[in-house]
Amino acid sequence: MDRSAEFRRWKAQCLSKADLSRKGDVDEDVVDLVQLLNEREQFFTTSSCAGRIILLDGNINGIEVQKKNCCWLLVTHRPCVKDDMIAALKKANGDAILKFEPFVLHVQCQQLQDAQILHSVAVDSGFRNSGITVGKRGKIMLAVRSTHGLEVPLSHEGKLMVTEEYIDFLLKIANQKMEENKKRIERFYNCLQHALERETITNSHSKEKINEKNNPYSHRTAFESWIPCHPAALVVLTTRSHASAFMDILNAFFSIISFMASPQFFFLSSPLTVCHI
Repeated sequence: MDRSAEFRRWKAQCLSKADLSRKGDVDEDVVDLVQLLNEREQFFTTSSCAGRIILLDGNINGIEVQKKNCCWLLVTHRPCVKDDMIAALKKANGDAILKFEPFVLHVQCQQLQDAQILHSVAVDSGFRNSGITVGKRGKIMLAVRSTHGLEVPLSHEGKLMVTEEYIDFLLKIANQKMEENKKRIERFYNCLQHALERETITNSHSKEKINEKNNPYSHRTAFESWIPCHPAALVVLTTRSHASAFMDILNAFFSIISFMASPQFFFLSSPLTVCHI
């Protein structure tokens, strides 16, 4: 199976699967972006999250919170208010962690140059932690990521370790990050549209050049470019380098046709036009 057919098979399998995420569908803020990518034959998305504020209750393993074994006390893809956070914290029995997770998107690409286009757009849009990976089977994956996350412990063994004033301060920071995250998504979507449009135009011009190159009629020599005109006139399109040769040919031609008057020749700048007048 060739690479293009294999990629189409991977895409069909991925897009036909049920969404196994906790939410169960694509986040509202990235629906248009995901649709734009999946409509292109050289891309398909494998996972995405528009960004969220979450409160987890679990154990801290080193410095990283393991979400797999945690209880999700609060999840929102919109700005969060203090009352909701305080109410969720009252349910905590372990180590509660407030997190803001920015937008993340994983896209499988047909060719490396396709991934490079997306990577360039992502970095220019503010997602500077984006990267490209190539798997053993040749799968080319682009991950769109940024670094403006937030992770702060709020309680330990069910006991609140910070004041409500500090929680309010943290939520203001998290909400500001959420707003910035949304702006970056919009910037990424707009820049991606323009980049894909430019790629389409470039590919179209490349195909036209290839077709022109393969067209035998587009490579006629000067001797093949005879244009008939008035019976008493002959126009030849050529270059200055061929002028002398044409003069010899035409002089011999007109010397044979004795009934015609002696020709005079009028030369124009390249391409040279030789006219019998």
